[in-house]
Amino acid sequence: MEYFLAVVEESSFTRAADGLHVTQPALSHQVKALERSVGGALLERMPRGVRLTPMGRAFLPHAQLAVRSARQAERAARAAAGVTGGELHIATVHALAVGLLPGVAARWRSLHPGVSLVLREYGATEALEEQLERGVADLAVGPEPAGWAGPLLRIGREELVIVVPFDDPLAGRAAVGLAELAHRDWIRCAMEPLVDGVLVLDRACGALGFTPHTVLRTEHTSTAVRMAAAGVGVVMAPAHMVRGAVGEDCVLLSLDPPWHRPLAVFSRVPLTGAAAAFAELVGARAERGQGGVPEPGPPPR
Repeated sequence: MEYFLAVVEESSFTRAADGLHVTQPALSHQVKALERSVGGALLERMPRGVRLTPMGRAFLPHAQLAVRSARQAERAARAAAGVTGGELHIATVHALAVGLLPGVAARWRSLHPGVSLVLREYGATEALEEQLERGVADLAVGPEPAGWAGPLLRIGREELVIVVPFDDPLAGRAAVGLAELAHRDWIRCAMEPLVDGVLVLDRACGALGFTPHTVLRTEHTSTAVRMAAAGVGVVMAPAHMVRGAVGEDCVLLSLDPPWHRPLAVFSRVPLTGAAAAFAELVGARAERGQGGVPEPGPPPR
């Protein structure tokens, strides 16, 4: 299956053989053996390259999952033996990658230099769940998923705050009510959290009788925060990632009442070895408040 996927990715037996460091006849033999085992041609040999047959297109996603799962099984077996070597694949959301995990990763490198980290960033908790189910990641760090059936370690909560520049009329305050922002310009981010399928800001503002006036949309929370610091508009963002995005060049206002959402480390299978050690390190750092993770509070309204 690995050989088949390599040929599909390269669209060429020659390039795939070079990348796999095997001879082209050996590669061709293995692919033909695979085709015999499934009962038909998976690849159509063209004068220039190859392409998938209908059977190949049906086979491809299952082969990808099987290969990923095999690699994850190997990592899990090695991790169970300890934290002396190998890789740990972590799925997380962008805000935590910027705000919490840099300190965790630095501490990890000093404690476990033989285990490298592979960090994969996504926009929503649902994406983290999908990556775990597909075998892409060994564990996830993010907002606590609803109804997760696998192992889960709660690590505290993150506060969602309003970001304004230093010269904003609200800059001298510690908190602001959402209704006070009804007539302000807003920066919106594609990674904004969802509640029951609705963007949390739209949901909350709608309950107060207004729709946020959006002047700029961005893909990443860190970009949205920098735009807010420059005075383009106000933005809602997790407090722990704001300093990682712009340093001290903006003002954070808590919402009144405050908004928090729970964070967790979660996985498909029991956390052992390197995965358990990483989860413990994340939890300890969050508990100490490093990275800006606040104490538990009420969830977003």
